Amino acid sequence: QLHLVESGGGLVQPGGSLRLSCAASGNISSIYAMGWYRQAPGKQRELVAAITTGGRTNYADFVKGRFTISRDNAKNTVYLQMNSLKPEDTAVYYCTADRLATYYSGNYPYYWGQGTQVTVSS
Repeated sequence: QLHLVESGGGLVQPGGSLRLSCAASGNISSIYAMGWYRQAPGKQRELVAAITTGGRTNYADFVKGRFTISRDNAKNTVYLQMNSLKPEDTAVYYCTADRLATYYSGNYPYYWGQGTQVTVSS
């Protein structure tokens, strides 16, 4: 079992920045990758970014050049630095953690946090 705790969401103006954090606890040894998904009302839940324990990253096309995912293995924490935010980035952002098999399966991640709201509006 794994527990994910997210923080850092909020309201920001277009062009602004936010930094999301997610700390993992519990069965940490099972983690191969951590990342972020998001879901806006009426839209499909979608990958934002992910990073493996070894540092390999994967970004959705719509955030490349604007968002950066990073990790601190000592703290079992993953971060998402979001810059140049757009109104269409408004969504609930979920921290995720994957086992190796799940990460490469093409399915949704194995573990999910509770989500944190990000609202981009003037």
